[in-house]
Amino acid sequence: MSSANEQRLVKESGVAARVAAIVEPVIVDLGYRLVRVRVTGTNGCTVQIMAERPDGTMSVSDCETVSHAVSPALDVDDPIDRAYHLEISSPGIDRPLVRPQDFTRWAGYEAKIEMAVPIEGRKRYRGMIEGAEGAIALIRLPDAPEGTDPLARLPIGDIGEARLVLTDDLIRESLRRGTAPTADDAEETEEFEAAGNDGSETDDATEMPHHPDNDNASKSTKE
Repeated sequence: MSSANEQRLVKESGVAARVAAIVEPVIVDLGYRLVRVRVTGTNGCTVQIMAERPDGTMSVSDCETVSHAVSPALDVDDPIDRAYHLEISSPGIDRPLVRPQDFTRWAGYEAKIEMAVPIEGRKRYRGMIEGAEGAIALIRLPDAPEGTDPLARLPIGDIGEARLVLTDDLIRESLRRGTAPTADDAEETEEFEAAGNDGSETDDATEMPHHPDNDNASKSTKE
């Protein structure tokens, strides 16, 4: 399997998993990759879909493309039993790590990991990424007890959540690779009202707030 089609090993559960099952084929057909789906109580109910190009980039224009494609699919299958706010975003700088390739691509940078399945009673890890061996993430731990192997080998499929730690070095590298949103992307981000239960539609373009700790390109639609 090519890296572009590499399957996610860190996945959702519950209603977020149902949303992911609907939108992932649509996203893949467009040439993007699904990173993560979350369903939260923000603004009543918010469905957040993170996506990216195979090279890790994702612009506001890309978010708009994904939004226009997944909205009809969600309308047909209707996995959410109430009105919801749909948000399409890039993974951001301190991005989730969901595929073996993510750990290989970001080797040399720090990550925080919480296991869904503990290893010898331990759930939380923080250390330097050293890549991946198949479906195993390699994390060098600064807090490893003396005399023990500092290289943790974590089954990626048993990870509940993993993400990069925001540092100056990571910001610089994200900018160099083009995976960090530009100022133009931030200025172009908009929010609009999509068709609600009464079938009406109103557009309300606004500038989204800037979040320096997780600067994502995003496209939001609220029903």
